[in-house]
Amino acid sequence: MKLFGLVVVIMVAFAANSVLNRAGVGGGQISPVAFGVIRLLAGAVTLAVLCGVLRGGLRFGGAGRLAGVAGLLIYIFGFSFAYVGLESGLGALILFGMVQVTMFAGSVMGGERPAPLRWIGAAVAFCGLAWLVWPQDGVSAGLLPSMFMLAAGFGWGVYSLAGKLSSDALQATAANFVLATPIAVVVLLGNGLGPMTFEGVALAIVSGAVTSGLGYALWYAVLPRLDGSVAAVAQLTVPVIAMAGGMLFLTEPLTMDFVIASALVLGGVALSVLGPRFFGGPR
Repeated sequence: MKLFGLVVVIMVAFAANSVLNRAGVGGGQISPVAFGVIRLLAGAVTLAVLCGVLRGGLRFGGAGRLAGVAGLLIYIFGFSFAYVGLESGLGALILFGMVQVTMFAGSVMGGERPAPLRWIGAAVAFCGLAWLVWPQDGVSAGLLPSMFMLAAGFGWGVYSLAGKLSSDALQATAANFVLATPIAVVVLLGNGLGPMTFEGVALAIVSGAVTSGLGYALWYAVLPRLDGSVAAVAQLTVPVIAMAGGMLFLTEPLTMDFVIASALVLGGVALSVLGPRFFGGPR
């Protein structure tokens, strides 16, 4: 139950990142590159301080470091650029669909054999997302923003798989953020600051220090205790949580489509995660 509660907190943090990013970049408060760099910098500072206090210093070594840094950079910038042109719902479908594909593929390539019920549960959850976010009058997303979001999903999948190799979640997350930040600054210098308001900067700082830095440290802490397929399916709840947050904070209406899709997504996750345990199949 404690593990379940931690996963819930982490998924809410991930959903908050979507809301913060859409409010900043999608609202024209800050450029995608600036948002990504400030997000990384705020996370790096927060995590480095925590490592100094709790671990006596920061260590940059460890298994999966190169993959973690690369995956983090691809995710951060792909995510920011995608939400300039994508509708939030379709962007979430592309992102977490790609995450699921990446993590399932990585787990299988690493020797894991997900139980049949986990595949069925993942399919049910994905159908729920499709029901929720698929445009009624045809696909409206542009090709370039969609490619950015696919890249972000791949990056996040790689980052999550790399986290399973970590023996110290806080140190690994801090090292990833600190090492990725100088590379991100170079990208910023090459692209320029672009538009930037106080609100946009504040949103990026919160996203980096709280919902990214601390959220990802928790994610790395629980990942070694989760099968890669379970972690992939759990993340399919994030778009639903993000849309619920939009209803609460942006006064978006509650629709029957949302209710049906939420039941499918959460039911699919429950079947995938709990089904093998209750029905006695392989876990």
